[in-house]
Amino acid sequence: MTNRLAQSQSLYLRKHADNPIDWWPWCDEALETAKAQNKPIFLSIGYSSCHWCTVMEGEAFSDAAIADYMNANFLPIKVDREERPDVDSIYMQALQMMTGQGGWPLNIFLTPDDRVPFYGGTYFPVEPRYGRPGFLDVLRAIRRFYDVEKGKLNSFKEEILSYLQQSVMLQASEELSGELLVHGMETNTRIIGAGNYGPSFPMMPYAELALRSTRFDWASEYDAYQACTQRGLDLAKGGIYDHVAGGFHRYTVDATWTVPHFEKMLYDNGQIVEYLANLWSAGIQEAAFERAIAGTVQWLEREMTAPQGFFYAAQDADSFIEPTAVEPEEGAFYVWSYGELEQLLTPSELAEIKEQFTVTPEGNFEGKNVLQRRTSEALSDTIEAALAKLFEIRYGSKPDTLETFPPARNNHEAKNGNWSGRIPTVTDTKMIVAWNSLMISGLARAYSVFHQPKYLELATKATNFILEKQWVEGRFHRLNYDGEPSVLAQSEDYALFIKALLDLHQASLSGIRDQGSGEQQRITDNGQSTTNHWLEKAFKVQEEFDDYLWSLELKGYYNTATDSSNDLLIRERSYTDNATPSANGVAIANLVRFALLTEDLQYLDRAEQALKAFSSVMQQSPQACPSLFTALDWYRHCTLIRSSADQISSLNGQYLPASVCRLESNLPEDSVGLVCQGLKCLPTARTIEQLLEQVQRSQSRG
Repeated sequence: MTNRLAQSQSLYLRKHADNPIDWWPWCDEALETAKAQNKPIFLSIGYSSCHWCTVMEGEAFSDAAIADYMNANFLPIKVDREERPDVDSIYMQALQMMTGQGGWPLNIFLTPDDRVPFYGGTYFPVEPRYGRPGFLDVLRAIRRFYDVEKGKLNSFKEEILSYLQQSVMLQASEELSGELLVHGMETNTRIIGAGNYGPSFPMMPYAELALRSTRFDWASEYDAYQACTQRGLDLAKGGIYDHVAGGFHRYTVDATWTVPHFEKMLYDNGQIVEYLANLWSAGIQEAAFERAIAGTVQWLEREMTAPQGFFYAAQDADSFIEPTAVEPEEGAFYVWSYGELEQLLTPSELAEIKEQFTVTPEGNFEGKNVLQRRTSEALSDTIEAALAKLFEIRYGSKPDTLETFPPARNNHEAKNGNWSGRIPTVTDTKMIVAWNSLMISGLARAYSVFHQPKYLELATKATNFILEKQWVEGRFHRLNYDGEPSVLAQSEDYALFIKALLDLHQASLSGIRDQGSGEQQRITDNGQSTTNHWLEKAFKVQEEFDDYLWSLELKGYYNTATDSSNDLLIRERSYTDNATPSANGVAIANLVRFALLTEDLQYLDRAEQALKAFSSVMQQSPQACPSLFTALDWYRHCTLIRSSADQISSLNGQYLPASVCRLESNLPEDSVGLVCQGLKCLPTARTIEQLLEQVQRSQSRG
């Protein structure tokens, strides 16, 4: 018999529909029921492609004895963190305070009357192992503590609640100096450049800030140029990249970028594409970068793009070896035994694969091989032919004939599909605005650098889907399930979609042609002519963002809107970066870009207010908020380039990270452009060399 989650739109929640646990979704009825029955809330948060979430679902959450005790003594609630990052953020912060670490699954216990957390952890096994207690023993101890130790419970609750409340009350400062920016850039470059002794994560917000610092010439402990180059090489050469079929995995479990945790998340891929394109535009032009971008876009179009044009959210790490298998195995879709390679490849192909990749008879992952490149040079025709053979074994078709690969939406579809190759991983087909926006930005940047029309076409279709489908009764929504928008947009959705619109506006300037009449036309996928289409849309989204999420008292943007925060313990303003950039960091940078493009200083005033609101955090914990320093870089070095379509097309392919371009139809005679350095304009540039010199000087002033 299924539980309440069977009717959920979320793939993650539906994965728990057959559990014997009487799960509730996060809703007012669940919260009121817990309060009325005086049952502690067991809140469990995860996401569909989370490996240890899947393990716990098949173990503890499927155990009859655990379910009986849970149902009798707790009110169990399941939350998909991708649906409700606001709920996840609050309780993850509480867990980190309790235990000093976090992660998913996030399992935490709340008092029913006020939803204050008092105990938590991540993965709990059925029986004691890995140094962790058995889950049933944990449940019994928690219920006994709740019933008997009321004094200790209330004292601990007060401590946790006080910590959470203080975390949102930041002390503002006037400090927005160049010294603060240098401190932030050096700190975060050190994080990227320092040696790693554990799992390796892309950490793209940190790498992005470090790359921005390469245009300055101050002395530093770490060479930012070298650190950023190495991060690009680790990504494009490492096992984190799928060299056979494109796309980046979530992270590697080792320090050598060899063995990945095999899920593929849309948000990682969008950021990495943008970063590699930026490296290329900065003059770091390794062949592996261009191949990784092209392969990732091919994967995106083949496996992650819905017929309606938006991008799916993620692909699982695990897959089934055969239809009769009970449980999927991690990495099964992606790895190769040495015997398989001997059988599939010619002796010369195998010899060259062994020379160019870390392939051995012993393997590097449970006796099998994850492909990792040894060099960053262009691959030979022999290697590409060998990789094409592996692609055909995996997918059942040659890479040049397989335009689309339908997603397996759940384990049943995966096991029962008519696959001509290996059984694929499950794809979470929901649309998340924030993650789509990161991919749109990556595609827009890659188009500006490499001038591949497909990149702009994919970005445009996804953007149009969001613009046409994600507003209901005048309000922006975060998710889309099978054509139905769901859940009001949160700050990261607003901030990242506005950034995507601004990035698309800049990229589309490269596609403008001057008509004989002097009219400037942007070439779109449907042939319509409109110069400022994306910019106008960005203004409208920003207006809604300001109306519903801007904090008049504290400044900066709340995570959730004023009318969708009643079920939250506190109301946060996200400023820390994780796998994705913080909403406020991105939002503040957007405001500076608006100020440049409109010459409306109200945007710059608001950016300054927000930076001051978070400046104490930037001073005290620069390693926590690289995106705020990216915003500070925009604020201190903002540069507007006013020029013709021909010049902008050339400029867009260069690395000018604190600049925006604007078409100018009335340039002075014999000039190529005008550069505005913050609140002042420089002398008219007569040559492209003079224009570039002015821009570069403006971007590194002070």
